[in-house]
Amino acid sequence: MSTATRPVRRGPGAVRRRPVLLAGSVVAVAVALIPVVYLLVRTGQAGPARIAAELLTPRVGALAVRTLGLAAVVTAGCLIVGVGTALLVTRTDLPGRRVFGVLAGLPLAIPTYIAAFSWVSTVDGFAGFWAAALVLTLCSYPYVFLPVAAALTIADPAQEEVARSMGRGPARVLATVTLPQIRPAVAGGAVLVALYVLSDFGAVSILRTDTFTRAVFVAFELGFDRTGALVLSTVLLLMTVLVLTLDRRGRARYASLGGAARPPSRLRLGPARWAAVTALAGVAALALGVPALALGLRLVNGVSRPGAWSEVAAATLASLSLSAAGAALTMLLALPLGLLTARAPGRASTLLDRLAYLSHALPGVVIGLSLVFFGINAAYPLYQTTWLLALGYAALFLPLGVAAVSGAAAHAPPVLEEVAQSLGRRPLAVWRTVTFPLTLPGIGAGATLVMLTCMKELPATLLLRPTGVDTLATELWTKTTVAAYAAATPYAVVLVLAAAVPAWLLTARSGVLGREARR
Repeated sequence: MSTATRPVRRGPGAVRRRPVLLAGSVVAVAVALIPVVYLLVRTGQAGPARIAAELLTPRVGALAVRTLGLAAVVTAGCLIVGVGTALLVTRTDLPGRRVFGVLAGLPLAIPTYIAAFSWVSTVDGFAGFWAAALVLTLCSYPYVFLPVAAALTIADPAQEEVARSMGRGPARVLATVTLPQIRPAVAGGAVLVALYVLSDFGAVSILRTDTFTRAVFVAFELGFDRTGALVLSTVLLLMTVLVLTLDRRGRARYASLGGAARPPSRLRLGPARWAAVTALAGVAALALGVPALALGLRLVNGVSRPGAWSEVAAATLASLSLSAAGAALTMLLALPLGLLTARAPGRASTLLDRLAYLSHALPGVVIGLSLVFFGINAAYPLYQTTWLLALGYAALFLPLGVAAVSGAAAHAPPVLEEVAQSLGRRPLAVWRTVTFPLTLPGIGAGATLVMLTCMKELPATLLLRPTGVDTLATELWTKTTVAAYAAATPYAVVLVLAAAVPAWLLTARSGVLGREARR
């Protein structure tokens, strides 16, 4: 049996044969569940009567409909834009496909609160549900584009060629052959988008759209209603469970960044190619052009105050150092869980993987408050240090690292590890000489994505950053809350430029900038 078709061992026995990975996975999930445990314990202390009084109101029903509706609309929009862009860039003779491939990944560098601020400052009266849906779709569709483009790049084109040789047209080949091949990547991207929308605070806050995340923040910060905020957060947690239940395979394999044995032949678009160019250029103009225009117009006024650039430089260094620490800790925790899900798939590893997602959709303010409580009561030496913030980042973004590692491990033949073990090498030596080199690309891709996401995270950073440390995100938020938009602009520009580097690296690793196709 070839290594490509060799079955992976499944079931509880496979997990028990990997005790080190299992132990590391349990530790990783325990870190991710700290906010969830805090949330459930503190909510339970309110008592059934208070919980019922908070939940059984028309406002909670309206919040639920609006939040789920926003998640559904944005996810659908991201699927249309992300999958469509990936297909055009990787499977057609689109003019300038590499340029459009880069442009499609760059919106990851723009935090939703910067995008919302740009639209509000450019378009009068820009607010509400559909405004939030537009901004979130433009910022989030790379979560679909990147894994789908990677899946299309590594997919074997032979099946599509056979289908075409049997007389099937392009649309039928797409529906019956191509899309089924990339369905896990599509589903994984959709799940990440849905969870991202559930947890978003920046865009919905600036655009005045009442969702659970905004309601939680208002209850904590303005209403001093901690119990009400915790109850609302519990509903948000239940929504996360609902999303994960609807799609059990929801994991975006960012680390599936390789290439097929040979490039596919590209579909000739003919006269439609210029319509496709116009559509992709329009998406890029909305996603990147509007923020660039708004920030550019305000940039000069934003740096007029003496000493501004030195403050921006200090905030930049703080952002880079804190996000690097968060990425390092997140990937350290993600490594055993990612390897376990890839090498020992089954109920136990699937359960651990699903549990790691629970904190991913919680508002950053809940993550921050839970870890403040944890730091004061259980880990006081970490309180108000960089590593408590890194722990918060790990709880929030562990699924991104796990998906990257598991994706890389899934595409590395396990038979190589088995051969090394059969030659008498100890497990540690096998890990050092075989497993680690095979998964290194996935670790790098995951670390890049996590660092990028940490740089943009706002609520948890506001609550957990060390005393006296300000990041680009926190300085930007501080300035915009008092309507000092000109002063906020330099921080926004530098944050976008700093985040653009890892966003470009992720796009390059997706394979869309790689080999040329056969004609």
